[in-house]
Amino acid sequence: MRVWIDKIASATRNVALKRDAWLNERITAREGMVIAGRIHGEKTTYNVLEDVHGRQAPLHDGDVIAGVLGPRQALQGYAGFVPESISVGDRLQLLNMGGVIGKCSSQNPDLGKPFDVEVLGSVLVFPEFGNRSGVPADITMNAITSDSQNGATPKPPVIFVAGTCMNSGKTFAACHLVRQLSKRGEVVGGCKLTGVSLRRDALQMMDYGAKWALTFNDAGIVTTGPKNAPGVAQTILTRLGELGAGVVVAELGDGIMGEYGVAEILRAQKEFGRPTALVMCANDPVGAWGAKQIMDTEFGIPIDVVAGPATDNAVGVRFIENTLGLRAINARTHGPELGAFIAERAVEARKAAAR
Repeated sequence: MRVWIDKIASATRNVALKRDAWLNERITAREGMVIAGRIHGEKTTYNVLEDVHGRQAPLHDGDVIAGVLGPRQALQGYAGFVPESISVGDRLQLLNMGGVIGKCSSQNPDLGKPFDVEVLGSVLVFPEFGNRSGVPADITMNAITSDSQNGATPKPPVIFVAGTCMNSGKTFAACHLVRQLSKRGEVVGGCKLTGVSLRRDALQMMDYGAKWALTFNDAGIVTTGPKNAPGVAQTILTRLGELGAGVVVAELGDGIMGEYGVAEILRAQKEFGRPTALVMCANDPVGAWGAKQIMDTEFGIPIDVVAGPATDNAVGVRFIENTLGLRAINARTHGPELGAFIAERAVEARKAAAR
């Protein structure tokens, strides 16, 4: 079957699809497989699809899209899974703006019902020149790799930006760190280590001065979880070192207690090494207090500085500094100060490594 794809989701980017596509009616129900589907319905919220260039295009009833099968477990979004079997004509749902498609199991009232996606077939690619026997597209094709066993691979200082939950200011803080570090002459690599496929945050890091910005999607992962997060994080961090990053700003998507594998990455410090600095973004003083308890008792990693909405004015800053004994710097109002604080940590890390 031949179809014209109206919109190609960013989650498929590793495969380099064409809009004039061939489909196969046989569908492998596995995370990472690329399928085509027809959008049903109209929405006024959460109604766009991020394309491979990062542009957010409005979706309309009848649009044919190419997306990727995958799960999602978002506190402030949709939750869903990949069914055990999928056939042409089945109705699945669009679980995120990056084009992740699955069976919705829970929705957020602020977003309304997700778009229904009528399955049309798996998208075929033709990797062998002159061979018209297509193979089902999978985002592990052309995924980045790294030689993690190579002891000569540079290990730049890594700044972790974590948060108490979604929408706690992590990307904003990460971008301002990238900006301030690059202004100081650092060659900055940015990355998002956990979450569900979406290019937006990595593109913002590049807008703020990162020379490279990678996500787990670049490594062939649709959605991170406890099993795959540590391995893909190691791949991305190692790859940025190979590319030549002098310092890495690594955002840990979702919260430290979520289901995207953040906790597993934090527990894997014996393999990764302790981060050069940890920036914790919190929405309120209670979140900041809880984050300190968890980082102290569960992971043994100290918080270097608290950012996010909890530091938006002097009330939260006083609580964090006087009650918790932590440094508090707001990325929006004191970006240069936050950058200088973290840059000093990076310098100290290089001196320690050189000894």
